Amino acid sequence: QVQLVESGGGLVQAGGSLRLSCAASGRTFSSYVMGWFRQAPGKEREFVAAISWSGGSTYYTDSVKGRLTLSRDNAKNTVYLQMNSLQPEDTAVYYCAAGPGGSSDYEYDYWGQGTQVTVSS
Repeated sequence: QVQLVESGGGLVQAGGSLRLSCAASGRTFSSYVMGWFRQAPGKEREFVAAISWSGGSTYYTDSVKGRLTLSRDNAKNTVYLQMNSLQPEDTAVYYCAAGPGGSSDYEYDYWGQGTQVTVSS
């Protein structure tokens, strides 16, 4: 069992930065792929990024490549999503997830409650 708690969301102007954190409980954290998804108002939840259990491999959706960086610290049971050059279209609730991994939400078993990111123009 893994419990996930996101933090770090907020309101930022276009071009600004935020760092989201996802703290996990459970001794098996390091065995899971960790992913981030987001859901904007009126839209379906979409994949943002994922990181392998070791942190050696990362995957990003095309729209965030070069702007977002995902990392993890298995000693702290935490993953970090550094978000730079934010744009209004990045506005969404961001969810952290843990599981076997992939770019589809059904490939993740555990989910956080979400954190709101709002980017003003």
